[in-house]
Amino acid sequence: MADFDVVIRGGTVATASGVFEGDVGIAGEQVVTVGKNLSKGTREIDARKRIVFPGGVDSHCHIEQPSSTGGVNADTFLSGTRAAICGGTTSVICFAPQFKSTHITTSTADYHARAERGATCDYSFHLIVNRADKETLDALPTLIAQGHRTIKVFMTYPSNRVDDTGLLNLMALARKNQAFMVIHAEHHDMIMWMMEQLTAKGLTEAKHHCWSKPPVVEREAVHRVAAMAELMDQPVQIFHVTCGEAAEEIRRAQARGLKIWGETCTQYLTLTSDDLDKPNGEGAKWVCSPAPRSTEEHDKLWGYIKSGVLDIVSSDHAPSNFGENEGEKLPDGPNTPFTRMPNGVPGLETRLPILFSKGVVEGRIDLETFAAISSRNPARLFGLKNKGDIAPGKDADIAIWDPDVKVTIKQENLHHDVNYTPYEGMTVTGWPTTTLSRGEVLWDDGEFKATPGRGRFLARDPYEFIKPRGIFPGPFNPFE
Repeated sequence: MADFDVVIRGGTVATASGVFEGDVGIAGEQVVTVGKNLSKGTREIDARKRIVFPGGVDSHCHIEQPSSTGGVNADTFLSGTRAAICGGTTSVICFAPQFKSTHITTSTADYHARAERGATCDYSFHLIVNRADKETLDALPTLIAQGHRTIKVFMTYPSNRVDDTGLLNLMALARKNQAFMVIHAEHHDMIMWMMEQLTAKGLTEAKHHCWSKPPVVEREAVHRVAAMAELMDQPVQIFHVTCGEAAEEIRRAQARGLKIWGETCTQYLTLTSDDLDKPNGEGAKWVCSPAPRSTEEHDKLWGYIKSGVLDIVSSDHAPSNFGENEGEKLPDGPNTPFTRMPNGVPGLETRLPILFSKGVVEGRIDLETFAAISSRNPARLFGLKNKGDIAPGKDADIAIWDPDVKVTIKQENLHHDVNYTPYEGMTVTGWPTTTLSRGEVLWDDGEFKATPGRGRFLARDPYEFIKPRGIFPGPFNPFE
């Protein structure tokens, strides 16, 4: 009788803690031992000449997310998590949205039902809150206690924006209920003013989207969030940092001892504003917010990743099809103004291969850092206690990589339900060949094997990592 259900044998095991040659023994859904010359498993996976990473944790992706106008993201939970698994990601945190006309408890229950029908990997939710009224504030403690441990707030977008007073009230509620907060930080009024000026002058192409939100609108908002978080002693993460100016504000806040973290995304390490400068509406494929910057900003972001200021790289997968229907990239045809183009790009499946190729292969980061920013750090920051590592007692979420294979990214070879990829034609080195979720092989040598609905909701209890410091900038503690 075999001692293990699965043995991954002879690979280079690479985690945030170290890199070594060895075997991984799995029993049931968990890793039970890591070592050399393990006894036989019922199933043996040959990992020689392969790298064995913890399964990726994508803590920022929009999957089957309804909009307030009635549309839905291009990916369902089945197609979105399929793409994740085929790209080496085994856990996702996506967004249960609130709508102006719907109680947040109702919209969250609807989102759970969508995930339960289709998700093939494990998942958790951030709660999008777009109004800090009494009804919402009364409902949130129960939702948090049910395991929705993060609140997402937009500082811009007319349909989602929460003003500063609302943000302070939500920070107070989060602190009282042991919740974390994640922020889309851009200065709303600056953007709206710039959009008005550009539109009045007929500057409405996709490239002008970047003109409407230069780095200063991001830098100012990050500075303001840091100040509010300091006042309230509330831990926060800044989503999708695109430029050195915003990252520097996070570094300064961290230097003051604040519990503030920064995330960037694959697109902000690879795409530029020039990608949007294409005729006949083609540039809409690259419209996302905050806007892509320049190769100089890419270099700055890699520097902040190496220093640990930005310690997570997510996909911010926000898929809309490239077409001319409502909810697609060109709802008014090729002359659609940038103000009407849905924001966001697909990237769940390509996140890790691009990050590995641009980061590890090109010498910007080492294997340990790759494992940290793609798996260990998001699992730790968001309280996914059984994820993010290859160690006894952890879920057997593992991605086995061929580090030498060269792949040219093509839409026809991806597994999402979006009809384009912004990375079409990009050649990367390294791609996962086998992905396991809780010990079950779901992606192997080009074959996807998961059953819809096998994914589990990851309810998150209070956890020490996001506990407030108990330090306020003045003598008054407003919570006592």
